[in-house]
Amino acid sequence: MIHLYTWDTPNGRKISIMLEELGLPYEVHPVNIEQGEQHDPAFLKLSPNNRIPAIVDDETGITLFESGAILLYFAEKTGRYMPKGDLRWEAVQWLMWQMGGPGPMFGQAHHFSYYNPDLSPPARARYEKETKRLYRVLNTRLEGREFVVGDEMSIVEFALWPWVSRFERHMVDLDDFPEVKRWYLALAARPAFQAGFQVPSGTDPLPMP
Repeated sequence: MIHLYTWDTPNGRKISIMLEELGLPYEVHPVNIEQGEQHDPAFLKLSPNNRIPAIVDDETGITLFESGAILLYFAEKTGRYMPKGDLRWEAVQWLMWQMGGPGPMFGQAHHFSYYNPDLSPPARARYEKETKRLYRVLNTRLEGREFVVGDEMSIVEFALWPWVSRFERHMVDLDDFPEVKRWYLALAARPAFQAGFQVPSGTDPLPMP
């Protein structure tokens, strides 16, 4: 059994979506970060950085935190959703791009534009500008491509899509990024993405542009 420690965030949804696509059985352990449960000593033993998600795989005895590492682990464990040959490094490249770009930058946009719009106008302008730049990068990459890497869905989709699903919090109109919108809607139609999005609480409607 795979144990998934998670909450309703883009990083958590990366893993539940992948597990749903893989069809692997897993048990959900909600970690309510709004109530500070990520600081509980028992959770810190699994994730010393006190961040979700984390997993425990009973089959292998492996415990992991950091969403990118977990995606890579399941791709290697199952032999699925990781391209072969040179495309493997393209996938790793775009995974690292998500971890270093859209993840933290979109998160700052959430903070300054959605939750605290009057806190710091310069910070809000900075992160909204950078967020739109990153959307343009993804939009350009998707021109003439169904997926970010190769001809098939990969872990890059699992990494990026949950962050793009918060486009409203980024103050982004997906009509301004038509390739991203096409890609987003195609993935949103997949049952596994819909199911994984609802883990763990099942209370958030799937955002639709």
